[in-house]
Parts: sequence; C-alpha cells; structure tokens
Amino acid sequence: MDSHGHASGGKRKRGRKPKARAPDSPDNNPNHHHHAAPSSSPLATAAAAAGASDSPDPEPASSSPVPRRRGRKSRRVRNEPPSEADAAHSPSPPPRRGGPKGAPNGGAEAAEPSRRELAVSMVEVPAALEPVRWEQVVKVMPSMDAVVKVFCVHTEPNFSLPWQRKRQYSSSSSGFIIRGRRVLTNAHSVEHHTQVKLKKRGSDTKYLATVLAIGTECDIAMLTVEDDEFWKGVSPVEFGSLPALQDAVTVVGYPIGGDTISVTSGVVSRIEILSYVHGSTELLGLQIDAAINSGNSGGPAFNDKGKCVGIAFQSLKHEDAENIGYVIPTPVINHFIEDYQKSGEYTGFPILGIEWQKMENPDLRKAMGMKSDQKGVRVRRVEPTAPESGCLQPSDIILSFDGIDIANDGTVPFRHGERIGFSYLVSQKYTGEKAHVKVLRNSKIHEFNIKLATHKRLIPAHIKGRPPSYYIVAGFVFTVVSVPYLRSEYGKDYEYDAPVKLLDKHMHAMAQSPDEQLVVVSQVLVSDINIGYEEIVNIQVLSFNGTPVKNLKHLAAMVEECDEPFLKFDLDYDQLVVLETKTAKAATQDILTTHCIPSAMSEDLNS
Repeated sequence: MDSHGHASGGKRKRGRKPKARAPDSPDNNPNHHHHAAPSSSPLATAAAAAGASDSPDPEPASSSPVPRRRGRKSRRVRNEPPSEADAAHSPSPPPRRGGPKGAPNGGAEAAEPSRRELAVSMVEVPAALEPVRWEQVVKVMPSMDAVVKVFCVHTEPNFSLPWQRKRQYSSSSSGFIIRGRRVLTNAHSVEHHTQVKLKKRGSDTKYLATVLAIGTECDIAMLTVEDDEFWKGVSPVEFGSLPALQDAVTVVGYPIGGDTISVTSGVVSRIEILSYVHGSTELLGLQIDAAINSGNSGGPAFNDKGKCVGIAFQSLKHEDAENIGYVIPTPVINHFIEDYQKSGEYTGFPILGIEWQKMENPDLRKAMGMKSDQKGVRVRRVEPTAPESGCLQPSDIILSFDGIDIANDGTVPFRHGERIGFSYLVSQKYTGEKAHVKVLRNSKIHEFNIKLATHKRLIPAHIKGRPPSYYIVAGFVFTVVSVPYLRSEYGKDYEYDAPVKLLDKHMHAMAQSPDEQLVVVSQVLVSDINIGYEEIVNIQVLSFNGTPVKNLKHLAAMVEECDEPFLKFDLDYDQLVVLETKTAKAATQDILTTHCIPSAMSEDLNS
C-alpha cells in the first residue's frame, strides 16, 4: 500500500473503502503546500487543504504551468476524480432498508426494487434535515451574493536572473464587494498581476478588474471594475465591529474542492497582534477555528448578523495544530480603506522606529531609576532613518503612548479583561501623524510629539511591483538583496540556508540612510576576463576603488565614470576583485550577447 491508501499494484481490496486523498494545494506562490483540514459547517464544501492562499485556476490546461524554484521539486494538485479503474474496484453500495411495498423488510428474500423506485429512493432527503439546511442558506444568502471569485494571472520577476521574468501562472481566490464600486481581496492574491478578472456568484461572465491599491503590510488589495453590468443587482457588504471571543463567524469563499461558493463556520478563538506572513509585519488579527483552505484568501468572515468582521488570509500549518485560521479584522481593513481615501494611494502602517526591551526584572527597573509606581519598556536601539532618532535615545524608558500607560511587558489595556501589545496603538495611526510619547531619561520625565513614519528596512520584504535592479560589468552581476531575492536563491527555507552574514543583516541591521542598499555579487557569468572569480556568489560589495558603496545606483555610476586603470571591488570576507578598466568594459558587451541579456543595467539605474 502507498501513502494514500492505494494498493501499489493499482487495485484495491474488495470491500475496503479507500482513504480519501488529501490534495496538496499551491497558492500563488507555487512552493507553498498545505494539508487537509476538516470543515466545521454543514454547508461547507469538503475542503482538502489547510492554507489561506489561492487555489490553482480550475480552467483546463490552457494556462501555463506553475514555475518551480531551483533545485526543489514541485508538488502537483491531487484533486482529480477517481479513475475508471478505481470505480471498477470500488465496493457496491449497501442494500437500503425497506424493500418495495408488500415485501418483507431486509432478509435475503426481499424483492429487488425497480430502477425507478431505486432512483427515487436514492434522492430522498429526510424531512427533518430540510428546514435546518434551508434556514442556514437563507441566513447567509444576502451577504453571499457580494462574494466574488478572483482569477489572476501572475508573472513574477526572476530575482536570480533579474533581466527576465518567470513563466506566468494562474490562481483563483476570493473577494467581496464594498461601497463605492470597490472590491477587496488579499494582496498576495494579486501580487505581480498581469491580468485580474472577477466572477460573481451564479454568473458565467468574468469581468476585467483594475487594481487600485495593494497593501503588502496588511495583505489587502482594492480592485474595481469599469463595466457597469458587474455592479447591477448586488448589495455591498457592510462592516461590523470587532467581535468578542467565542462570537460565531462564517467564512465564505471559493476554496479548492469545487467551483461553487463554500461556507465554513466557527468561533473567534483569540484576538492579538499576529505576524502577517505576506507583509512580514505584526498587526491586529483574529484567530478562528473555521476551516480556511486554499482559495479562501480574500473571502469575508461574517458575524451572525451578516456583517463582515474580517478577511480570511492565512492559516497555521503544523502537525500539532488543526483548524487554526486567521482573519484580518475590521480595524485593519478600515485603516487600509481610509488611508487610500485620504491620500489616493496606500501609504502603509507607521511604526515606532525602535527596538525595545521588557522591564519585568525589578533590579533592572531600579538601575534605570524607575519608581515603584512607574512602568514602561526600555529603548534598545533607534532606527537612524526614523523620525524618532531626533528625540529618543537608547536606554530611554517609554512610559506611555498617546496618554495610555505601557506595562513592563509592553502591553496596554484592550477591552474588558484583555491586554494587547502597544504596537497596536501605533498601527492605528496614519503615516505622517504625530503621537505624544512620555519618556523617563536619567530619572527625569520628558515628553515628545513624534511624527510617525513607515519602516525603512535595509533588506526590504517586498519590492512592491517594481522589477529588480541589476548591473553587469565584465560578467559580474551586481544586484540588491531583498527577501524575495533570498527566497529565489535559497528557497522558502532561506532563513536556514542563506549565508549567515546576510541573515544577520536581514534580522538585525539598520539602514543608516534612506537610500542605503545591500549590494552583492549575485553571480559571475564566466568569461576569459574573470578567470579565478567564478566561485564568488552572493557576497556583499563593501567599496569600489576605496569609496564605500551606498547603493546599486551609486556603484553603477562610479564604475561607468571610472577613468582609473583598474576596477577594484572590496568584498565581504576580505576578498578583492581587480579588473583592468578598458578590458572589462569592452568585454561586457560580448558577455551580454552570449547570455542574451538586453542591457547591462536595469531601467531604474538609467534614470
């Protein structure tokens, strides 16, 4: 027997019911794989994979295959119906109780029913079940009409070969209509989109959609459709307030396992600051026990009054966890919508540009000059590029934010009997707004009005739709390190497989200036001029001809304008690369022609 319960020879034992095959489901990142999760609603489709990403496009093989990452096998979606051979070996249905009228019940002598009677009996539904199911359908029906299916064609950049793109692939997910002729879905559902289409429930028409805004941090995207026909006969979804623990929620969407709309139900299990995987941020989130499967991404979560209380976006995949799904709550959704309405674009969620430490140890509090009635957190480091760098200092104790006292563990009061991380207060603000911060410094209290801004990472989590930058000279491919680049080079486990120095900078380094970038030699395209340098891969460039490298554009400009006899690149690990200037620049064009590369630098470096 193989792992799916099938006999290795292709036959099944008579009378044994085969185990159901749980399909692996890719999201629109084709390397993510999910596991089966049971449904928790009588109306739910028997979903087959636990993940919040998008299911593959159900349209047949006209779409391009999903690209693979280098060196890693891709799994295929195992969701096909049983083959004819399987059907031939499947057990026959058990005899029904009660024979035809006048025949004895059961027993070998029971008369065999006619074909018509058998057909009628097989479609009979117990009368007791009919009103229950119908009431549940009516209950969610008005809100369900506003839930749409999102079809997206993605064309991702190839970060390892930044002058080209990967093969396109298709995905499907969920979304829902809101006021103002807008549709909300997940950001990862339309990431690197080339075409987005929407289909309403019960419709056979797909409408072309335009992406208005993508919020990578909060994993929300806003779409619209120009065709007036799309908006006819649909009532927009209304938003409700933040639910309480144990409140019932119903997740509606188009997950794998079928083409029609699916409903799963559960309760709110937890409300806290969550890690948003797509945005690499931490924002308020809801944990629910309703099944969130591949394709549910972007679908609404309704309360028992039919109001939307969140957007399904991810789930926990772990061998010790079952039915743990996560929902973006209404405060985060409203922040995204109002941010777009205020500025006409998505500006992001501001942060307090510091790293902080808990003050739970009494000796530490005493050493910092804190009184017995004072509570707060200690500032470890301040981002040099953050506005806070002008007023906050390391070892400052932040006592309160906007008049709300911060506890020694970094939490603040949140509704009755609950506490939450104080970063929640920061995320409620908008970019450019000011916050009142009370600080204890050298046993004296100082107060500051701090202007809040978004986070500037040295290694960004996203490039936000822009193609990756690159520069080539003498076969040396220089590029900028980002999280998508690390994922392209080392796979989804890049946090374990990437070079330690790059990971250390990813986790702990802070940008010293707004335009600072981490520039590396991505690879060396072999040629006669770079003999001996072929094994240089993903090593940081520190300086060129003695001048520190600020960013890739700075490096390209220095090389292009260099009139010295040699090009000298100082790399990490004390490595040195030296090339003769004239020979290196002359050889570059031949190398580009050999590798079919259209240009020696990306367009953004020419501007």
